[in-house]
Amino acid sequence: MSNTVYILYSKKLDKHYIGFTENLDVRLDFHHSDSQSRKFTYKSDDWELIFTIECETKRQGLSIEKHIKSMESKIYIQNLLKYPEMKFKLLEKYK
Repeated sequence: MSNTVYILYSKKLDKHYIGFTENLDVRLDFHHSDSQSRKFTYKSDDWELIFTIECETKRQGLSIEKHIKSMESKIYIQNLLKYPEMKFKLLEKYK
């Protein structure tokens, strides 16, 4: 198991989904299932994994997930993709 913060993107909705999981493969299967229990990601069927951060602990992962969500910004997410050093700064900040 690994603690992973991840970002999905739907081109149809032009929306991002930010999440945390201890098992990325199982979580991605959940997001791609036909179950309405998916709530937000049920609105589209084209979710693509665009970003991950492997975290040392669950606490670190949840803190980073919360930080990214609190930014409420597509530009911030685009910058995470564009500038890899931002990932390392987040890992350091929430060590």
